[in-house]
Amino acid sequence: MIIKREEYLKKLIDSKHINLIKVVTGIRRSGKSYLLDPIFTNHLKESGVSDDHIIKVDLDQLRNHKYHNPHLLDEYIRGKIIDDKMHYIILDEIQLVSNFESLLNGFLYMSNVDVYVTGSNSRFLSSDIITEFRGRSHQIRIYPLSFKEFYNARKIEKNEAYMEYIRYGGMPLLISLENDEAKSNYLKSLFELTYFKDIVERNKVEKDDVLVSLTRIIASSIGSLTSARKLTKTYKSKGSNEVSIGTVINYLNHLEDSFLIENVRRYDIKRKRYIDATSKYYFADVGLRNAILNFRQQEENHIMENIVYLELVRRGYNVDVGIVEVREKDARKQLEVDFVCNEIDRRYYVQVAQNLETREKTIQETRPFLNIEDSFKKIIIVKDNIRPWYTEEGILVIGIIEFLLNENSLNI
Repeated sequence: MIIKREEYLKKLIDSKHINLIKVVTGIRRSGKSYLLDPIFTNHLKESGVSDDHIIKVDLDQLRNHKYHNPHLLDEYIRGKIIDDKMHYIILDEIQLVSNFESLLNGFLYMSNVDVYVTGSNSRFLSSDIITEFRGRSHQIRIYPLSFKEFYNARKIEKNEAYMEYIRYGGMPLLISLENDEAKSNYLKSLFELTYFKDIVERNKVEKDDVLVSLTRIIASSIGSLTSARKLTKTYKSKGSNEVSIGTVINYLNHLEDSFLIENVRRYDIKRKRYIDATSKYYFADVGLRNAILNFRQQEENHIMENIVYLELVRRGYNVDVGIVEVREKDARKQLEVDFVCNEIDRRYYVQVAQNLETREKTIQETRPFLNIEDSFKKIIIVKDNIRPWYTEEGILVIGIIEFLLNENSLNI
């Protein structure tokens, strides 16, 4: 089955012939290699590029191990450049090549090459690679399947697809697995044999049991405010005094650098400034989040929040957690807005709620909005499969399936 990944293909097409190294990053098994070949290579061929002007090297294949030597790989690629027309260089698992930074930088001086690279482990899995190529690269961040991609691929009823998605997430290989046991085993094995192994080996992690337990703590508290200090206190309360705040900070950084989790900062809407004391963490895929907890904690409202966050960043928004300070009986109180989404000169305020069945719940969800002084659009996303509607205060209420399937849903 071919999953087109059209939004990512468009980003690759838009970046063609720009004199930068195109770096496809993201969590392992999210489809980086598949995006470049066959999806992008098929586009090149359909655009009239001949096979001999597409130079692709799969560096993880045994027959190409000799090209882990950068001099041999450079010689091979340059030998494939046969004329002055544009050649497209696609290097999969580039981190396997020693001193690959110098190799790639050398191609930037050639006017007839366009370079695309991916990596899936070691340092390339980390965001460090973007630092190495700051000003010389264009990052294309790829996520697991969105719900829309998942639904179109599964070809089942919408509500059934949604219930499957909030449990198993959108890792592309899941589409080909037929039963619950196979899906859960696959996701668990990704953690044990792929993600944690890479993080431990790359960062020389000594307390791998702490890394696992910390990941579980983050997974069980998605959508909740936390900090390295609070997490350290959690260990101390359980008698684990050997876990220092420095260890917690380092391990959180390892998990972020591996794209497993994302740290979302708090933003004071009225004072227009960030608050650094606490933040929230979300997983790159809710199926992976559920797997690390052995599918035991299925709080749908938190999973919904994680899914909405991922959809917002997929759509290109810069996303923060918002707070609005209000005064009550001579005391100050902070009200939370789940997400503040910015895109150039546009902003949206988004709340996520399972339902608005009671007046009390409606007041709770709308109250932060009513204390925001600007006129940017305000949206509440609910679980209910409803038609979009507006409250008397002009707040859009929309069902999560409609939100996920309609890319223009925030502008209804």
